[in-house]
This record gives sequence, C-alpha cells and structure tokens, in this order.
Amino acid sequence: MSPRGIQKAIVIGAGIGGLAAALALAQRGVAVRVIEQAPEIAEVGAGLQISPNGLAVLRALGLAEELVARGAVKAQAVVLADYKAGREVARLDLRRLADQSYFFVHRHDLIDLLAEAVFAAGVTVDFGKPVREVLPGTPPRAVLANGDAISAEVILCADGLHSVGRQAVAPGGQAFFTGQVAWRATVPADGSDPAEARVTMGPGRHIVSYPLRQGRLMNLVAVQERAEWAAEGWRHPADPSDLRRVFADFGGPAGRLLEQVRAARVWGLFRHPVAPCWLRENVALLGDAAHPTLPFLAQGANLALEDAWVLSSCLMRGELDTYQDIRRDRAIRVIETASGNAWKYHLRDGPIRRLAHLGLSLGSRVAPGAMMRQFDWLYGHDVTKSSQS
Repeated sequence: MSPRGIQKAIVIGAGIGGLAAALALAQRGVAVRVIEQAPEIAEVGAGLQISPNGLAVLRALGLAEELVARGAVKAQAVVLADYKAGREVARLDLRRLADQSYFFVHRHDLIDLLAEAVFAAGVTVDFGKPVREVLPGTPPRAVLANGDAISAEVILCADGLHSVGRQAVAPGGQAFFTGQVAWRATVPADGSDPAEARVTMGPGRHIVSYPLRQGRLMNLVAVQERAEWAAEGWRHPADPSDLRRVFADFGGPAGRLLEQVRAARVWGLFRHPVAPCWLRENVALLGDAAHPTLPFLAQGANLALEDAWVLSSCLMRGELDTYQDIRRDRAIRVIETASGNAWKYHLRDGPIRRLAHLGLSLGSRVAPGAMMRQFDWLYGHDVTKSSQS
C-alpha cells in the first residue's frame, strides 16, 4: 500500500463488521463496494450487547446518538441469579463504568443504522451476489457465483463463520461441537422490565435475558449442555415446548419469560479456531471470518466493530501488514474468556456451587468497584484512539 492509503476497496459481507469497515473507509474518501449474498437486509437475529469498546467505534463513525434514538436500551447492570426461584446472587453495576455506556440493541436496528449510513456515504451495495472464490494477488479478485470477477486494491472479508475469504487466506482448521446448544427467542414486553442483563445460572444450563427496543421486547438466550450433536447455525426452528421442558425447573423471572415464548430458534455451539493468518496478498479477514467466539461474553459484534476501525486505519496509513499484530492477541483473550464463562454459569448443585455463589455475592456487596474493574481491559479498550489503532 502507498503511504497515502487506498482508493478502492471491496468488502464481502453486509453484516456489522462489513458495513462498519465500509463506512469507516468511505468516510475517509475510499470508493467502497460491498458484496452480500442475501437478497436484502432482513430482520434476522435478535439481541446484541454493545459494550463501551464497541460503542467507541459507533461514536467515532457518528452513529452513537442515532443508535439511542432508535430504541437502544442503556444498560444499568448485569445480574447473576440462581435458577430455582430467581434469587439474585450478584450484581455488576454498569453505572460504575466511568464515562462509558453499555447498550442492549436489536441486531436488525444496528444493521439498518449502519446500512443507511453506508448508503449515505456513497458506498455501492450489491445484494444477491454470492462469492464463490477469493483470489489474493495484486490486485486481489472476488469471483461471484455467476462467474463474474471483480477486483480492487484490497478485499476485506467479513463473511462470517463459513467465510469464503478465509479459505483463501488461511485454509483448513476444523470446528468442533462444544457439547452445548442454545435457543434464541424474543417475547413482547410492556417496558417495565429493568434495564439489566439477567444471567440465570443452573446445573448444566443458563439463561440470559435483557430488554430491547425501549423495553417493548425481551431477548432470551438459553444454553444447555448436551452430549449429542446439534446442527450449527442459528436459524433452525425449535419447538418452544422443548425449551420449556429443558428448563422446567427454572423459576423467577426466567421461568415467567419461558412461559411466554411462542417461537424460537436453536443452534449448536461450535468452537472454530482463530485463523493463524488474517492477511494474504491484499486480502484481509475480520470479525467471525478471522476469530469466531462463543456468546458467553457478548463480544462478537464488539470485536467486529473494533476490527473494522483498526483495519480501515491501517489501510489508510498504508500499513495493512500491522493489522493482525494489533488485533490477534486481544481477540484470543476475549475468546478464551468467553469460553471459560460457561462452566462458571453451569456449576452443579453442591458445595462448590454454594461457595462460588457466596464469593460472587460477597464480592458484589463488599467490593462492587473491584468487581467492575476486572473488566477494564475489555470495556476500557478504545481502538479509535491512535495508540490502539
């Protein structure tokens, strides 16, 4: 890359990371073309948690205020609760995040916001264009399903778990089933629920719930340890009665929420290895294409936003080769932390569970500030500051 950056870029994937990267480049004067296999932006997915590190990128892109205007819920706390009657075990007070904010957002609302900004910035978005192959080189090329080939100075691959771009940059690497499945659902709400993420912990299972769209919806993600394999992907329809059966002994707010579920999706949770290489001959990976993560730290979207900002900054400085060095260690730390959370939520009834919950309870009451400071490395990381990008 020249010291003055690039003039033309192709982004594969119109998800959060792809749209954010396209916008960051377009705002710097780059002509960007986004290629998306879906025929349109549809209302898929459900809740996301945008923590301060991700919000910093949205703020730098000029979108933070509009995110709030579209119904994002400003989070007040994360509550850890016991499954039997919903008794509160510990509370993490998010208001202690100095000069930082944490939001609950519907995925579709964030995608819509990014897409509108991308269109307004003059980015070309081609829907219904699956990419068959990515060919690194000078220039790199993307071959579409119909055989057409397109090229630019750089191709950014934000095409998710089963990335075509990853096969060109870092082929190989097998995913494995974690022995866990997850259900996702939303239910109507009346706006009276507290602005909290509630993690209800049970033996071998947990439920995460929080409000969306100014409290008019409640988001629910329920995870169960299971020996048999379940299909990967999050669009598989599920019978709500199966969900209620698996979590029949959950009481309190989680139990009441389960009673209201009328439609759900289920998917198997798989661990995908972090790509050993994120760059090859003017092709770069970002988001899940480079480093898929399990959902136990709510950082998938936030990592993609961070990647988008850092990658665009590196490109504009003519320093694409520094992108992986800046990002990889942090992504691995987040992924390992997320993977380690499941067992903490799933402790079996007995002395170890009681001691663990007692420690959480004492910590949140006696040293609430210390409880929050353990996340400084995560939430306090701002890639929009030059020292970190």
